[in-house]
Amino acid sequence: MNTYICRYCRQPSDPSSPTCPLCGAPVDIRSSVSASGWVEQPAIRDMARLQFGQSHVQIEGTTVPTADFTLAPDDWIYFSHHVLLWTEPATRLANMPMKGAWNRKMAGLPLIMVEARGPGHLALSDNHAGEIVALPLQHSQQIWVREHRFLCATGNIKYDWYPSDVWYETGQDSDDREMHYPMGRYGDVFGAHGAPGLLLLHAPGNVFIRDLQPGETLLIQPSSLLYRDVSVRMALHLEYPRSMGLSFWRSSWSYRSIWVRLWGPGRVAVQSVYEPPEDTEVIVNHSYATTHHW
Repeated sequence: MNTYICRYCRQPSDPSSPTCPLCGAPVDIRSSVSASGWVEQPAIRDMARLQFGQSHVQIEGTTVPTADFTLAPDDWIYFSHHVLLWTEPATRLANMPMKGAWNRKMAGLPLIMVEARGPGHLALSDNHAGEIVALPLQHSQQIWVREHRFLCATGNIKYDWYPSDVWYETGQDSDDREMHYPMGRYGDVFGAHGAPGLLLLHAPGNVFIRDLQPGETLLIQPSSLLYRDVSVRMALHLEYPRSMGLSFWRSSWSYRSIWVRLWGPGRVAVQSVYEPPEDTEVIVNHSYATTHHW
């Protein structure tokens, strides 16, 4: 069988198939590249089928897509409980044991990690418009994912989390101090072990990817980051523009903007829907950051 390398998941694929069987990207599509080098990730086509192990998942719908799983007897997946749409009675569900002090919340409510074991049939979906992004991972390959973008992963993908390296603290005195995590308080790291696996993410809006060369840097809005290779480094970046005609321009007040700087090498993906930081309090402390005054 002739093969080609999928330009989106970077894995060998079958060119005779209408979509990549590993990530669902259309095969017969012209690449859309911006002048600055961002490549638009094409949405997975309705009813595209992805294979993993002896099981498969079918992506259904386009506005709020659903991942419809058919699990073989020896295969299993895990996911957060709030994305479960429905399941057959034959599918075995159980709370997934989590090491350490895992205590993830959304809108103030706790999230529970659930594992589903085959044979069985179940469907998962997030609750907002966007795209499902499929990331097939080879043995020992790792991906960093921003908090709350995870949809599900196959059982051979290991999951860990780390405190965010991007944060800042505001407030004039001790009573008003407040911590800010523009990329979320934690970052999730997924890695395949023993065999290839499949990781599914849900991104609001459209997804764009870019490959950074060694030493190449770029700035992005913190909440726009979807995932990155673990080889890509990141840090807080603070911009201080000249302050509205005032005599001083090294102010830590409202005349500043918050970004994240990324260093290559590695792949980076961003989403088109995000919320830029809007607070205007004095920054009194922060993680390692680069700055620019202009």
